[in-house]
Amino acid sequence: MFILEAVGHALAIAGSMAWQILWPLVLGFTLSGVIQAIVRKERIVALMHDDSPRSLSIAAGLGAASSSCSYAAVALARALIRKGANFTAAMAFEIASTNLVLELGLILAFVMGWQFTLAEFVGGPFIIVFVAFGFRMWMRGKIVDAARNQADKGLAGSMEGHAAMDMSVAAEGSFWKRLFCREGITSVSRYFVMDWAAVLRDILLGLLIAGAFAAWVPKPWLQTIFFVNDPTLAFILGPLIGPLIAVVSFVCSVGNVPLAAVLWNGGISFGGVISFIFADLIIIPIILIYRKYYGTKAALRITAIFYAAMVLAGYVVELIFTPLHLVPSNRNLSIIDAGISWNYTTWLNITFILIGLALLGVFFRSDSGNMLKMMGGSPDPGHDHTGNDHSGGDHPLDNHPGSQDHTARNPDQPDHDQQ
Repeated sequence: MFILEAVGHALAIAGSMAWQILWPLVLGFTLSGVIQAIVRKERIVALMHDDSPRSLSIAAGLGAASSSCSYAAVALARALIRKGANFTAAMAFEIASTNLVLELGLILAFVMGWQFTLAEFVGGPFIIVFVAFGFRMWMRGKIVDAARNQADKGLAGSMEGHAAMDMSVAAEGSFWKRLFCREGITSVSRYFVMDWAAVLRDILLGLLIAGAFAAWVPKPWLQTIFFVNDPTLAFILGPLIGPLIAVVSFVCSVGNVPLAAVLWNGGISFGGVISFIFADLIIIPIILIYRKYYGTKAALRITAIFYAAMVLAGYVVELIFTPLHLVPSNRNLSIIDAGISWNYTTWLNITFILIGLALLGVFFRSDSGNMLKMMGGSPDPGHDHTGNDHSGGDHPLDNHPGSQDHTARNPDQPDHDQQ
């Protein structure tokens, strides 16, 4: 009986948190869909030919606009490398497409406070700079050559099909004209639904883990682990511990925000919780994908450099925010025990559920449902690993002028990229 009560308590907390973050999630994915639908990725590789500040800035900007789930971001970075993009620039694209995106900022602002959103956008560029330095010192020569050779083998990882779909609007015209034409609305619906499908597993897993943490782990235990009574140790150890918790949580993308809220309530330092949020690209499943994509040696170096960069970014953010009095003092975020009641959150949820349903209706009325079967897909255009369906998306690095037909190339037709 006690076990059932404990499980019920954890599920109740998880359900309450899901209800609190529903409308900002729908809003975030809608706005992200708008950005992705309008921003084209054509000639992206040509803009990422080296690891100069200009190339890294462009890579970060394009990554933030691409707004991918962590698995799709990793797959898309490998696709860029195979097309000839600089290795460091591709990693900058990958980091930005999960940590500098609009939906994550919105969720952080609503769940934890605007200071955490500001910290995300301040710390993200520091991570890219630290990774660039780390790669220059430790990812060069034979290691990078071997990683590129391994990448060229095209071994499938996860969310390859999602990463390979470029559903942006091909029509010309002003922003609003392209957005509100039939092609634009269809494109937004496709990004909205596909992004939800890509991260839904992580969101649910994150909510369940956060609910279990909040229900089963006593707050004094967390305060002891995070050295709440020793500010110096808390500052030193927080950014070191935060990413390690992320590594073993198996949760990435926006799914780690509820657990971040639990850790913050438990006493982790500001830099520690920021490092935890950034660490979605070094969870164990993604480390294994790095090994498949780039080989064991490169995967270990990528993971180590990413970890060090996330730790350093946590320190930098706290050192910047503390003297400016921007570190929040509230350690009792209401999302943990807010419950479900008839208030403004309920009205907003109803409104945005209707918006989500409308976009879902556009998605299926445009015969885009088969795209969902291509989420796993293949890293190479024109090769369908599902075995029975050949509809999906164009390769993100291919131009598609004058067409919004996102069916995949027939496997019997030659791949022009490989001719």
